[in-house]
Amino acid sequence: MIRVDRVHKSFGEVEVLKGLDIEFLEGKCNLIIGRSGAGKTVLLKILVGLMSPTTGSVWYDDVNFSSLDKKSVRAIRMQVGMLFQGSALFDSLTVEENVRFPLDMFTNLTAKEKQMRVDECLERVSLEGANKKFPSETSGGMQKRVGIARAIVLEPKYLFCDEPNSGLDPKTSIVIDELIQSITYEQNITTVMNTHDMNSVMEIGDNITLLHLGNVAWKGHRDDVLRSDNEILQQFIFASPFLQKLRDTALSKEV
Repeated sequence: MIRVDRVHKSFGEVEVLKGLDIEFLEGKCNLIIGRSGAGKTVLLKILVGLMSPTTGSVWYDDVNFSSLDKKSVRAIRMQVGMLFQGSALFDSLTVEENVRFPLDMFTNLTAKEKQMRVDECLERVSLEGANKKFPSETSGGMQKRVGIARAIVLEPKYLFCDEPNSGLDPKTSIVIDELIQSITYEQNITTVMNTHDMNSVMEIGDNITLLHLGNVAWKGHRDDVLRSDNEILQQFIFASPFLQKLRDTALSKEV
């Protein structure tokens, strides 16, 4: 579990995060949602240690991550996988080399052991045989799956995903959601995802946190979304008339 305890973050006189208290549950898909400027990206950077809170702390289980020295932070980061918004693959490296990169950086495994682990991860994301392709030779969906394979190659305890469906068509987005969800459950990972994708919210949102102007405006499970009378949540989720109609239809069936 990851816990955010009274986290504030300011840039000069601008307070972006205003005392957040959040728990991200182990073995679950924890989603952070909210409009642009709500503080989602800043929070994610604080969670992975790319930015420090102005005040407050981030806890990984019983370890105060915010107070660790560089050596101890590195040890925690060894347990972290990261899926970036744009996949962030190295264009000059093959699919296989991209996935192997964390193993080369952080382990003393033999070449054979690394190859076995890379092949396992590529098989897990249904990319068997794509080892020697370069990113430019793959689709956007394939690149996301390569990114997932790289994120899990070190068998992380924690997985962070920044807008994993950005730029993907709806069908491919569903594939990526299902893949992230199944890996989370299978490996009992604490997964934290920033997203604007409403399909992700409704399909894999085990533990959803809505940020609004730097505050936590709502928390809940995907099953709670349609029934919530939280005005900020409704404005965010049901901005589309189609989604509003879908909600009204679902609620009328319960009456």
